[in-house]
Amino acid sequence: MSWWRSGADFPDPSTVLTEEEQSVLNQVASLTVRKGMTVPAILFLETVKPLNYIGSQTLVFFEPIVQSVFNFRHYDALRTALEKRESIEILLRKIEELDAVAVRKEKAFKKWYRQEKKKWKWYQRYLGVFRPKYQVPDEVLNPPEEPDDTQAKPQ
Repeated sequence: MSWWRSGADFPDPSTVLTEEEQSVLNQVASLTVRKGMTVPAILFLETVKPLNYIGSQTLVFFEPIVQSVFNFRHYDALRTALEKRESIEILLRKIEELDAVAVRKEKAFKKWYRQEKKKWKWYQRYLGVFRPKYQVPDEVLNPPEEPDDTQAKPQ
């Protein structure tokens, strides 16, 4: 079924969004992943995907109030990005990419930390008393890329 593999064409961010809009969406995605709100954000964005233009117009309505209380530098860029239908899908994909990297880093750190704890004395391990200081190596903080197995294999 070749039509299944070539299914949906995902939008190219460079053709749809400007540089400033891309940077704002990247900041939103990285903040979402850093705060650990990946699943609620994806659920919310998938739910309101058909209403993104209405949401951007709501941002226009509340702009005087928000700008008088808070000083957001990229408020306009976020609003113009949300006016485009493809921007929600681009934001979702960026959140998923950054979350995959964060999960891979977390798994590598946990594996390293388990091995490191085996070197500690029993009272450091079980009682938590006099824990030694440790330095996390760079290869743990930046694990190598894993091959993408989601692509269809040639037959």
